[in-house]
Amino acid sequence: MAQIEFGVWAPVHGPRAAAHDPQEAYDASWEHNRATVIEAETLGYDSVLVAQHTANPHVPSHDQLEAWTASAGLAALTHRIEIIAAIKPALYHPVVLAKMALQIEEISRGRFALNLINAWNRAEFDRAGIPFLDHDLRYAYGREWLSIVKRLLRGETVTHRGEHFAIDGYVLAPAGKFRERPRIYLGGESEPARELATEHSDVWFINGQPLGAVEGLIADLRARPRLGSPLRFGLAAFVIARETEAEAQAEHRRLATLAERDKADRAIQKANTDPKVVMFQTIAKNPSVGTNGGTAAGLVGSYDQVAERIAAFHAAGVEVFMLQFQPFRAEMRRFAEEIFPRLGRSPATVAASLRDAR
Repeated sequence: MAQIEFGVWAPVHGPRAAAHDPQEAYDASWEHNRATVIEAETLGYDSVLVAQHTANPHVPSHDQLEAWTASAGLAALTHRIEIIAAIKPALYHPVVLAKMALQIEEISRGRFALNLINAWNRAEFDRAGIPFLDHDLRYAYGREWLSIVKRLLRGETVTHRGEHFAIDGYVLAPAGKFRERPRIYLGGESEPARELATEHSDVWFINGQPLGAVEGLIADLRARPRLGSPLRFGLAAFVIARETEAEAQAEHRRLATLAERDKADRAIQKANTDPKVVMFQTIAKNPSVGTNGGTAAGLVGSYDQVAERIAAFHAAGVEVFMLQFQPFRAEMRRFAEEIFPRLGRSPATVAASLRDAR
């Protein structure tokens, strides 16, 4: 199995666990995101996921980093880390989006990736007058959209006639300067999402949940027919690691208590959420701190316990761990200092790899 990869969620809309934390002020600014990602690269993290929302999905008046312009900036300022930009297909025509992706691929010299997601925030679309299709229809749209984008990313000349798009002899250049095309991640656990992941993605993101549930999801996807290289698997998780399990559980309780102050904000999110989105159905079964499953993955405990649980997920097939922390940068450092060595990574190796990239 491939080596474990560790990524971080960029703080595009502030803290992931609780918005009223005295240890971490709300900050979704470009400056904060830039500093966080540059430090993540220096510490040895492999990737950063830049979530896409046009307006803040929790409190509309709060700041929200724009994913694609920010990803272009991050690509120019970093040297080794993979930049993964989330994309909701209905917001961009596939030709326009593919060109943007190829440009960031060139800026990063082959370190860019797309994370296709099926939008859940109805308000983001309704308030802009953009049609918000039914859940399964959004995936049908996304399938046609992605089939076009993948061909354009490879530099093919694309002629297409489908339900949503008519394209006549379009080709984008430059393409293929560093590899065949950027990597494609896909999230979502519904049946249409699983079908699309099997057919079109390189890595399938699983929302944080217990090991047994993750093993079942991986087994299901591995059993499906697929062309090309094997599908890889990623897991979202919120980490609370301390010297002792008791200390970690105390911090978990602190964040959970603070999160109770965000009830009004969560009510806004719930009101705007498509109830057919499986992610939120899964989260309801496994209460947690953090987003996208958060602490439901069980990465709360002593340093040794967290390392052992990551190793168990890796043995089950998870290769990419997309991590959340709070306060973010302090805990990101703690994870690199304490957990990396327990999983075979040394700071010297990380520093050397960054020097080589420069």
